[in-house]
Amino acid sequence: MSKLQIPVETETLSNGLRVVISPDRSAPIVLVGVYYQIGFRLEPRGRSGFAHLFEHMMFQGSEHAGKMEHIRLINSSGGVLNGTTNYDITNYFEVVPSNALERVLWLEADRMRALKVDGENLRNQRDVVKEEVRVNVLNQPYGGFPWLDLPPIAFRNWPNAHNFYGDFADLDAATLGDVRQFFHTYYAPNNAVLLMVGDVDPKEGFALARRYFEDIPRQTLLPKADTSEAPQREERRGKVDEKFGQLPAMAIGYNVPQRHEPDWYATAMLDRILHAGRAGRMYRTLVLEKQIAVGVDGGMGFPDVFEYNGPTLQTTVIYHKPEYSADATVAAFDEVIGTVREKRVDTQELEQVKVKCRSDFYSMLESGGAGVPRFGLMHALACFTLFDGDPKRIDNVLDGFLAVTQTEIHAAAQKYLMRENRSIVFRQPVAEPPMQEVA
Repeated sequence: MSKLQIPVETETLSNGLRVVISPDRSAPIVLVGVYYQIGFRLEPRGRSGFAHLFEHMMFQGSEHAGKMEHIRLINSSGGVLNGTTNYDITNYFEVVPSNALERVLWLEADRMRALKVDGENLRNQRDVVKEEVRVNVLNQPYGGFPWLDLPPIAFRNWPNAHNFYGDFADLDAATLGDVRQFFHTYYAPNNAVLLMVGDVDPKEGFALARRYFEDIPRQTLLPKADTSEAPQREERRGKVDEKFGQLPAMAIGYNVPQRHEPDWYATAMLDRILHAGRAGRMYRTLVLEKQIAVGVDGGMGFPDVFEYNGPTLQTTVIYHKPEYSADATVAAFDEVIGTVREKRVDTQELEQVKVKCRSDFYSMLESGGAGVPRFGLMHALACFTLFDGDPKRIDNVLDGFLAVTQTEIHAAAQKYLMRENRSIVFRQPVAEPPMQEVA
């Protein structure tokens, strides 16, 4: 098989901004992304929710583009845009016809240089964030499950364990000075990567990046937050009330190696054996065969193994039938875990998993989320740049997964899938199920 060779060119500007360009002239469309190395677990104590708050603040206008002007200009160019906050990064992206590239770069540079941070915008967006939490988490069935429920049980270090949406008290206590300081500390060119993927000539792209971004002052960055965790020595359990849903649920997370550690590739392939959708052992056993659960999902670094740069869990999420107790469901789960701990996976199953791994990787490069073509490629290039200092890792990272052996998977299962290395959160319904009418 020919080795993957994605065209990637890089340049670092004098202010520390890394620029990554992957040209593809097959369609007159370009995808632009600006990724900052600040996410949920990197925000300082007392500033919980600031990373997500700033995702909203960045759309409220800058020095030369008024409120909502950024969005209007992208939409009028025939493009779309959005932003997301993750554990270790916050990103902003636009996809536009390639003749609008310069306009996008001007807009992104203007808000990196001079975001409009004033009292009105802070009040408005703080209220928007709080309402988003109420609507999407607090008043939704299984809202925030498991990504808000499991970390406080699984982790002991505050950066990994705190409420990532932010305590309302922290958001309410934020002053204008606090917010401006957060912006200058983390939204700096030397804490970011600018990406252009699609119909762009690299020479022109780098020239435009220098024109619009290079005069933005670099900042003195704070030491990266200590996200390390002490080894776990005993199983941890917790419970969260489910106010709206009728089905009991649970999430079980095992500590696994961090990115590119020696066992990382083996645990990732082990995870695929367990969680490869309907073909995975968990779904096949708990839903199709035993019919204990009505839904099973999961993954290592769920949902994206590449976008994490710190302690990570292999998580299984189970929605089970009420007639089965939590203990019975955990026991059925443990039987599946026992199959990979006690016996090596056979050659045929491993080969099938590798074929699916290869297919999923290529599919991710072409789409990968957000409904945007080649978003997955841009996202992976950003993570490899910010976390590993090497966007060209995109060409060989798949090789590490495909080279994993049966022996390495079996060793990883015995080493990491131990009860004392896991945490479980139970989501128990508190509402009475509706009465069934009897004819």
